[in-house]
Order: sequence, then structure tokens, then C-alpha cells
Amino acid sequence: MASLKSKVSYSCSNNNTNSVPFYLSSFCKKVVTQIRFPNTTISPPKLQLQALGKARAKVLLSAKMAAGTVNEVLPPLLDSSSESPPVFDGTTRLYISYICPYAQRVWIIRNCKGLQDKIKLVPIDLENRPAWYKEKVYSANKVPSLEHNNEVRGESLDLIKYIDSHFEGPSLFPHDPDKKEFAEELLSYTDTFNRAVISSFKGDGIGNEAGAAFDYIETALSKFEDGPFFLGQFSLVDIAYAPFIERFHPFFLDVKKYDIIAGRPKLTDWIKEMDKNDAYKQTKGEPKELVDVLKKRFLAQT
Repeated sequence: MASLKSKVSYSCSNNNTNSVPFYLSSFCKKVVTQIRFPNTTISPPKLQLQALGKARAKVLLSAKMAAGTVNEVLPPLLDSSSESPPVFDGTTRLYISYICPYAQRVWIIRNCKGLQDKIKLVPIDLENRPAWYKEKVYSANKVPSLEHNNEVRGESLDLIKYIDSHFEGPSLFPHDPDKKEFAEELLSYTDTFNRAVISSFKGDGIGNEAGAAFDYIETALSKFEDGPFFLGQFSLVDIAYAPFIERFHPFFLDVKKYDIIAGRPKLTDWIKEMDKNDAYKQTKGEPKELVDVLKKRFLAQT
């Protein structure tokens, strides 16, 4: 792989403009080649159509997509030399970066709802981004963004709610008033959580703010007893936190020699349950590369 710049603004879209930005070294090309999905359990399409008929085959395929068992071939990154897709042609497109945690949120819900055939992934090389992305698609020039119904929307937390409410598939936002209220509280806390944890990257030890942030997560996971997730059952809240805990866990093990799940049994169980979710697993990066990205951004000059 060609040498890469040591630092690059990832411009990941986030709802809070005061939140800590992720300035990430680009490992996109390597990650793309390393992401592999589990072998699909779907029988050959022609046999399905013969045995079930087109209507039933479509239902079966949608169910398997929602379960995350469809083997999806990831498209290559688009850079400054790439041509623009035919924007606003009726195709729904999700513009992402393969290792941006904010974009990963939206990628996860797309997979969880079985929308792989409804929402096309368009991965952008943010280190060498195409000019047409800002000019034709999203003037903020960030990811993620969603092109749908001749409009482009951004901001990861807004987008996971939008996809949940505007597309088919099981709803991942609670109807129960108590859970709904708690969900909004937890979604609002995500930026505070990220800032607190990132503040401890430099210096010795884990720091009081980061420790308190992980304790908050442990307490939150203890509120409902009808399942191992934040609201008991899997929801948008789990999707909002997963990409960041996915990075923080190996980072603290490697850099701080601190295990964020030690003494936190609820967080331990949550991570185990998330790792059983095939739709989420299909979006995960290699832990070592994710750690290296954070090291280059936050520890390169220490």
C-alpha cells in the first residue's frame, strides 16, 4: 500500500458541532480489502425462485438481509479521480467512509433493517475526496449523508432515526414511554461520552472523566432487565454507541493497559451480544487498524 499522510480530517458527520472531531489516518483501502462477510446461507437464487416463486423468494431474501446473513460485496472507494454517480436519479444512496464511526452508525441500521438492496453504499475516500461530492451531493462535504427522494440529509443520529422511520423493516426505536424517554437521554449523551473518553487519551492512566463515562454506560445498561441492551432489547441506542466502544475497548487495552469491561459485567455482556449481531459485524474494522488510527491522531506527538 502506498504511504499515507499521518493525519487527515475525517469530517465525520455528528449532531454536536462542539464534539471532538475524529482526525483519522486513512486506512480505508486496506480495510476495504480486509472486510469479509460470513458465507451466505441462501440457496442459489434460481433454485429459490423455482421452489418458492418470486414473491416468496423476495420475502426470504429480505429476511436474510435483516438477519445480516447476506454476503454483500463492498464497493471500492471513490476518490478525486472517480466519476460521480448519477445523483438524484431515484436511487437511494448512503455516502460513507468505511472506518468513520459516525458513518458506521448509519451503515449498521441499513444492515439491521435488511435494506442492502434498497440503499446503495457509496464509500468516499476522505483523504482524496472527489470534488463532485461537495459540489453535487452534500455541501457540508462530510460523511455520512443519505440521498433519498431527491434530497440529501446528514448527521448520523438524525439519519439513524430517519432510516428507522422511513424505510421498511422492524422499528428499532421504542414505543414504551419510559424507554423512549431514556433512549433520547442516552442519544443526547453520546457526544459527552466521546469527549470524556477522548480527553484521557493523552497522559497517564485512564482519568476520572473517562472512568465516570464508562461507569455511566454500565449504569445505563442496568436500567432495564428484559435484555442485555441499553433498552433491554436491541435499539438505535446500541447502534449509536457501538462504533465508539468498538474503538475505545482495544485502544485502552493497547495504550493504557486498561480493560474497560473489568468490573463492568453489563458492559461485558453488551459487547458479547453486539458481537453476535451479524448486521453489525459486517461493518466492523480490524481492531489493530482502528487503534493505529487513534494513535496517529492523538498520540503521534507525545
